Amino acid sequence: MPEAVIVSTARSPIGRAVKGSLKDMRPDDLSVLMLEAALAKVPELDRRDIVDLHLGVGQPAGESGNNLGRIVAVQAGMDHVPGVTVNRYCSSSLQTTRMAFHAIKAGEGDVFLSLGVETVSRFANGMSDMAAAHNPLFDEAVSRTDQRAQGGAEAWHDPREDGTLPDAYIAMGQTAENVQQLIGMSRQEQDEFGVRSQNLAEKALADGFWAKDITPVTLPDGTVVSTDDGPRAGVTYEAVSQLKPVFRPDGTITAGNCCPLNDGAAAVVIMSDTKAKELGLTPLARIVSTGVTGLSPEIMGLGPVEAVKQALGHAGMGIDDIDLFEINEAFAVQALGSAQALGIDIDKLNVNGGAIAIGHPFGMTGARITSTLINSLQHHDKQFGVETMCVGGGQGMAMVLERLS
Repeated sequence: MPEAVIVSTARSPIGRAVKGSLKDMRPDDLSVLMLEAALAKVPELDRRDIVDLHLGVGQPAGESGNNLGRIVAVQAGMDHVPGVTVNRYCSSSLQTTRMAFHAIKAGEGDVFLSLGVETVSRFANGMSDMAAAHNPLFDEAVSRTDQRAQGGAEAWHDPREDGTLPDAYIAMGQTAENVQQLIGMSRQEQDEFGVRSQNLAEKALADGFWAKDITPVTLPDGTVVSTDDGPRAGVTYEAVSQLKPVFRPDGTITAGNCCPLNDGAAAVVIMSDTKAKELGLTPLARIVSTGVTGLSPEIMGLGPVEAVKQALGHAGMGIDDIDLFEINEAFAVQALGSAQALGIDIDKLNVNGGAIAIGHPFGMTGARITSTLINSLQHHDKQFGVETMCVGGGQGMAMVLERLS
């Protein structure tokens, strides 16, 4: 059975939505830039050998509509390459990598492209697009959420215990507050983790790590963007602890302990180990296993817990076998809470900072973390890594990677 290996990655800088460096970039244009950058790293590859292009988008509408995957393939001059757009929200472009992994293991082809993009700046109706498909079946759940948002409801508990539905897609910040109530993590712990993310990202920038991870983008006006908008120098607990809660008046989630809204794109070139050998390529990493699980949508932040267990189970591995972990930092409470539930050594977690500092463009994040994790394994001379994230709607997803070069 062939192995699925990653031979190239490319990820753009991450811009802040609406006011950031990539606000004028269309999602298709940005995706093509990253696709071309990733392919340029493997000139030995004949594009006619590419079997399929899988592109993840968290909000596939507006400029990200009309099967963006196929549009990107055509824009890149690859009419012969079919394309598909995939939405598993925050893990959309980890799902596209998983699809390539499965196809290669099944013997259905040798070369696949996995991409992810999100340009929140370009959402036609802003974030209101996310609520447009709301089903009235969830009205009671929305009412509960509104009460909590006003500080007028009891602590979170599973609504199914009362015979009612959970809300499939409430504001992600509300799910984070629910997780906080469930596990009891203090505001101080969350703020300290947010500061850690910023400080580690600042150090990684000084060490040259992010320069290796990021592919610069030339904007339509000729300006070159080569760094993420998000990381801030000299962030302190004293400053972050003064920020006010965002989602509930008596809550703990603030702008200092959660990720912002962002723009960005990333690409991963995946092929069979036999094809890589035929081309004389030394793969960056092997995809060992993946996992995807579900849980109550209202506590979606804890999705990584069972997803990581599942992926490690498929690999026949345990937590102690993993050298580095990348848990997407949608919120400090969910990233740290998941890590604690799994028994992860904090010194192995998000060692260059995470999404609190650098950002979380939904559809891009899966592919971005893949790139960052591979580079982290190289930078720190480690072998095995796990990428995982919580997923809006109540899911978790994870992947185990083995560094090969």
